[in-house]
Amino acid sequence: MKDPRAHFEQLYRGDPDPWQVRSSWYECRKRQLLLASLPQKRYERGFEAGCGNGHATVALAARCNALHAADFSVTAIEHARRALHQHGASNATLHLLNLPWQWPPLSFDLIVVAETAYYLDAAGVAGLLQRCRHSLRRGGHLLFCHWRGQFDDRRQDTDALHQQVTDQHWLAPVLRHEEAFRIDVWQRKDSNQ
Repeated sequence: MKDPRAHFEQLYRGDPDPWQVRSSWYECRKRQLLLASLPQKRYERGFEAGCGNGHATVALAARCNALHAADFSVTAIEHARRALHQHGASNATLHLLNLPWQWPPLSFDLIVVAETAYYLDAAGVAGLLQRCRHSLRRGGHLLFCHWRGQFDDRRQDTDALHQQVTDQHWLAPVLRHEEAFRIDVWQRKDSNQ
């Protein structure tokens, strides 16, 4: 994929739901498992890195006092804005950012990275982990969810990617779920660890 932003912009312009996240049983079930994997009932401030059309964003907003979500596709952000408005999720703020190089200057007690990190090259993954470490509060949760199947645009293997996060000394594993997709949740350790 030469220009990921142009690629995803074209996808969202051609179809507001290119992966059928609103209708496919696989996507609905995965989203429910993602939400069920969150260790806390409610979070003060969450961040969704790569919100796409906003369907998961609506669900995450219901679990956070304030939710920030970002994508680098203008059209995806427009779809997400409509979804949030339709569901009355006024506690969510959308950001047009070139993730992971641009990041909200805030701290979070929840960061969700779903179906996005495997598009990044090694430098992008390192940048993503650096920004997560910088902005995740002590005791906060980091959740990764990625499909394990092969596809042309993939730059990272899901299991290797999630293992790279598990190997971070500043995180402690909380939960791991594997099937066609993988969900991992880690907790930010005390800064003295």
